[in-house]
Amino acid sequence: MSASEPDQNTRRLPIGEGDPPSDPGPAASAADDPPGAGTTAAVQESGRSARRFWSGRRIPAAVVALLSIAATGLLLYDVVSVRAGGPAMRWRRRLAEELATRPLDDIWMIVGAAVAMALGLWLFLLAVTPGLRRLLPMRQPTGTPRADEVRAGLDRRAAALLLRDRAMRVSGVQSARVDVGRRKVKARAQVHFRDLDEVRADLGTALGEAVRTLGLARQPTLAVRVRRPKKS
Repeated sequence: MSASEPDQNTRRLPIGEGDPPSDPGPAASAADDPPGAGTTAAVQESGRSARRFWSGRRIPAAVVALLSIAATGLLLYDVVSVRAGGPAMRWRRRLAEELATRPLDDIWMIVGAAVAMALGLWLFLLAVTPGLRRLLPMRQPTGTPRADEVRAGLDRRAAALLLRDRAMRVSGVQSARVDVGRRKVKARAQVHFRDLDEVRADLGTALGEAVRTLGLARQPTLAVRVRRPKKS
């Protein structure tokens, strides 16, 4: 159930007291026993924003550079050979003949154009997107000299492990799994005793406080799901 369709089971989990005021996040959705039901809690934002880390794109850049050098060198060698009085290479004569005789609606012309367009789109996306999705930017310190020169990031897997350990400390949780994304933290837990609503509330409060202590520049939304283990 999305946040825009609340029902009688929808609730907002407490995040803790003394938090800085902010706009309310998306409402939480909850259900009791069905495995697909869950609860979401909004985590407040605070601190200074930080830009995402940009990848150096070393491997794609190296591959494109090597292919460009090889193609340019081969073409230059053939041109110099023709200028010196030698024959043109067979592949260049064949390519020139095919381009001159094949119609534009030929299947191979369409496939070649599609491959070239896909390659160009891939290179364009690599150029305009930051990459390094596994790193979450952290808040920059305020009131500190030269704070703009300091940038820190948190690995998503490390954050997920920390939150999972925090979830396992909640009474009643038998097992837990936490997935940390750039905009959302999803926690799923199996409960072997205590009421589901009580465990869900305690788990949401504990994970909400743990998410704030991560010091992320953009606080993600917290989604908590609890259910009973399936009986064998």
